[in-house]
Amino acid sequence: MEQQKLPNSTLILVFGIISIVTCCCYGVIGLIFGIIAVVLASKATKVYAENPELYTGFSNVKTGKILAIIGIVLNLIYIGYVIWIISAFGMEALQDPELMQEKLRELQGL
Repeated sequence: MEQQKLPNSTLILVFGIISIVTCCCYGVIGLIFGIIAVVLASKATKVYAENPELYTGFSNVKTGKILAIIGIVLNLIYIGYVIWIISAFGMEALQDPELMQEKLRELQGL
């Protein structure tokens, strides 16, 4: 039998890369792509485990899943950082540069 490409193997890799690249977009976009990549990778792994001799491209699935997990972690860290910034300075300070400088001076003890 001729080997065929594992379904969505390239898409999983691309989504894993996108989840890392977009981690600074408020953490939401990359988180979505990372979760989708992990779900697709789990499905592709199950398909591959049933008949490994029928499919190629499992290395793309493994790499994409690893990248997606890294992307999810980075996105969660960034979301936590944004929440901390908002709680530390407030939304008003983030929108007003003068108020932000005042808050920073308070933190530095000047």
